[in-house]
Amino acid sequence: MMGIAYLGLGANLPSPAGPPVATLAAAVERLASLGQITAKSSLYSTPPVGYSEQPRFVNAVIALETGLGARELLDALMKIEREFGRDRLNSIPNGPRPLDLDILLFGDSVIDQPGLSLPHPRLAERAFVLVPLYEIARELIDPRSGATVAELLRRLPHPATTAASDVVRIDSGAWDARAERFAADK
Repeated sequence: MMGIAYLGLGANLPSPAGPPVATLAAAVERLASLGQITAKSSLYSTPPVGYSEQPRFVNAVIALETGLGARELLDALMKIEREFGRDRLNSIPNGPRPLDLDILLFGDSVIDQPGLSLPHPRLAERAFVLVPLYEIARELIDPRSGATVAELLRRLPHPATTAASDVVRIDSGAWDARAERFAADK
C-alpha cells in the first residue's frame, strides 16, 4: 500500500556530494529510490536552531509516495544520512551536519514509538520546515492538531529567531533543473 510522506531535508556542512545545495540535490536523487517524488519545495536558507555557533542551513521539503512503512522509511533515511557523512552518535545535538532527513508527516499517521514520533514532534514550531511545506502542501492537515500547514505557519510567534521572515528562499540552478526533471517524469 502506497502512502505519502513529507520529508524535511537540511544541511549546513559539505558532504561527499559537495556543499549543502549540492548535497540536498544529490540526496533527492537518492530518495527517489525509495518511491516517487511527487512534489519538491524551493531551497531556503535558514538560521540554526538550538546550537547557534554554526553556519546557516539549507532546507527543503519533498513529498514522497512510497510503499515503505514509517519505520522502514526512517531506517532508509538514516542509511542515506550515513552515506552522506552524517554521524549521529558523535555529533552535537542540533549541531552542524552534512545531511539531516526527517519524516515530518506520513499520511494521517500518528505514531509515538521509541525513536519514531509522527507527525514530527516539533513540526509546528519550526519555520524552516513549515515554510517549504507550505509551498508544496499548504492545505495538508497535521493529524495530531487538526490544523492545516497554513494555520501552523500563521501561528508561529513573530518576531522570533525562528520566524518565517528568517527563512529566505534561495535560487539554485542544479536544484531547479532536478525539479524540472521530476515534473517531466510525472
